[in-house]
Amino acid sequence: MTNPFPHLRQDFTASLVVFLVALPLCVGVAVASGVPAELGLVTGIVGGIVTGLMRGSSLQVSGPAAGLTVLVFEAVHQFGLPVLGVIVLVSGVLQMAMGALRLGRWFRAISVSVVEGMLAGIGLVLIAGQLYPALAAEAPGSGPGKIAGLPGALADALADTDALASLAVGAGTIAVLVLWRFAPAPVRAVPGPLAAVGLATLAAAALGLPVATVEVQGLLGSVQPPPLSAFGELAGIGVLGTVVAFTLIASAESLFSAAAVDRLHDGPRTEYDKELAAQGAGNTICGLLGALPMTAVIVRSAANVQAGARTKASRVLHGVWLLLFAALLPDVLGYIPIPALAGILVYSGAKLIPVRALAALWRESRGEALILVVTAVSIVVVSMFEGVLIGLAMAIAKTAWEASHVRLEFVDKGAGPVEAYLSGNATFLRLPKILDSLEALPKDRPVRLDLSGLHHLDHACRTALESWAERHSSAGTEPVRLTAAR
Repeated sequence: MTNPFPHLRQDFTASLVVFLVALPLCVGVAVASGVPAELGLVTGIVGGIVTGLMRGSSLQVSGPAAGLTVLVFEAVHQFGLPVLGVIVLVSGVLQMAMGALRLGRWFRAISVSVVEGMLAGIGLVLIAGQLYPALAAEAPGSGPGKIAGLPGALADALADTDALASLAVGAGTIAVLVLWRFAPAPVRAVPGPLAAVGLATLAAAALGLPVATVEVQGLLGSVQPPPLSAFGELAGIGVLGTVVAFTLIASAESLFSAAAVDRLHDGPRTEYDKELAAQGAGNTICGLLGALPMTAVIVRSAANVQAGARTKASRVLHGVWLLLFAALLPDVLGYIPIPALAGILVYSGAKLIPVRALAALWRESRGEALILVVTAVSIVVVSMFEGVLIGLAMAIAKTAWEASHVRLEFVDKGAGPVEAYLSGNATFLRLPKILDSLEALPKDRPVRLDLSGLHHLDHACRTALESWAERHSSAGTEPVRLTAAR
């Protein structure tokens, strides 16, 4: 008889590893987003059990992601927790609709520089924002304010014993995460994030450190489905803009993560439209439960693959372990120090900044590197949504400029007409340069302008060239002869 679960052993082991990686990250993302810690676990449970059961990417793991922390915090601060559920719900429905319309593959057409710039901007804001809880200080509201206020917050912390204890826990957590890869192989069997939080929790309890800890409300107490009145907020431009931002960013991050995970294993490839629909189904349920939005998370997904997972059973089981933990051991969360979670997110934010990739990109294409930097800086200075729009606008403008490459050559044999040849793509973007070159030609010589080498001639260029041809020749000179474009 054929074994219906031939890879159960590998998947069971991998699910435990992913659970141990996901647990501190779910809690940390929730706390940094300004919502009860249990809601991060709810999103992790839905990502594991609901999205995990659906088709799309067999080894990719979903849950609350550091990449959306900034946007979620802004949404909760501006609109309130009940409206967050509505935003997540509508975003999930839009994702399912895009999956049904087979739009998933088009997300792969988004400029990689914009996506990496988006992640870098999130990383910068995440680092700046999470340094404040590590310093036992209140974070300013704006991105520039967070960065500008750090020196003052650090100076205040150095004069405060409680703040110094908090800083020591946060710094110690980051140190464990950085150095964990140098630990002996048997020790590294414990995931770094879990080890860092566990050690920080033990140190804070054993030494009696005066640090803030996670507030525990209980799973059922935290789950608050959005009331019907909250749906009326969808009439506001700000809420609709946030829905669009959630939808596009969560979808792009999930599908880019899927492409990265596909490179880590030899199993079935991702079905992008089905994966987008699966993400949408998960976010719809998260919205109904008033929880955090989800995306596919590369850290958990990579841990899943590296732990030997073979089928989707591993990610479903990890959701089951999260559910059992949230139901049976929620009080354990109350012992976790806030600065330890801040340290994990500072470390996660640093990994979002592609320093090496930026250096390589600068050597290959300075235009793409500039798009990445401007997108990241715009997210820090303005906001997530506007920063991504600025990056997309720059990418489109750069593509349009490069696509409008045109070449103008002159052949002047000293006698007879001057021959001018235009080739490439003549668009309004290059029109000033084309006209400057043509208007410099002598008006007392006949001119033949050959447009047959053009692949594209837009209306603005055609009209301008015809007008130039009509007015160029002086009296008594043969009119300009135009050879039509193909």
